[in-house]
Amino acid sequence: MKHPSTRAVFDYWNEKRGNRPAPERGDIDPAAIRHALGDTFMLAADFVDRLRFRLAGTRVCALFCREIKGEEFHALWNETSRKQIDDLLAVVNDEAVGAVAGVTGHAADGAMVDLEFLLLPLAHLGHARVRALGVLTPLVAPYWLGEKPIAELELGALRHLGAETEATTAPDFPRAIETVRLRHGFVVYSGGLEAPPSGKRTG
Repeated sequence: MKHPSTRAVFDYWNEKRGNRPAPERGDIDPAAIRHALGDTFMLAADFVDRLRFRLAGTRVCALFCREIKGEEFHALWNETSRKQIDDLLAVVNDEAVGAVAGVTGHAADGAMVDLEFLLLPLAHLGHARVRALGVLTPLVAPYWLGEKPIAELELGALRHLGAETEATTAPDFPRAIETVRLRHGFVVYSGGLEAPPSGKRTG
């Protein structure tokens, strides 16, 4: 994690969860992460379980030159990244595993910006709406930030965050979702004694 906002939000989330897989929404006090709030967002499930922005900080909205509260999270990503993002959301929601990733933001005129993306689960019961806490922030803010919008996001290198950390890259992620089960930061591979894919660790 490179950006101060990313580190601050992760450290706070980690502190509030204690020995649990994830903290609850009620455990999160915005005042405790006030310096990072502009880069922070929360996702909530709608009635068909699509995750939408429940809250989005001012600097997150500035990336897109509009208020994004209520927008579908999936829709911000390019076609190549959408399946990976859907798989990532499923893991974060079902397995209580967080993730940090590099992301490229593309403007309509071809301008690009490197972003850091953090997504952390929030514990919920039944159909509770708020599901995740996140950060989306430029590593270096371009001169055009806030003047022209990011048209789409592209997922890059990805790292899972749990009791232990496992690393992968975006192109391998859909295949990894099908072949592993994540349990509180550990990667459990299907297939008994079958060797894990090259480059992966089991703990």
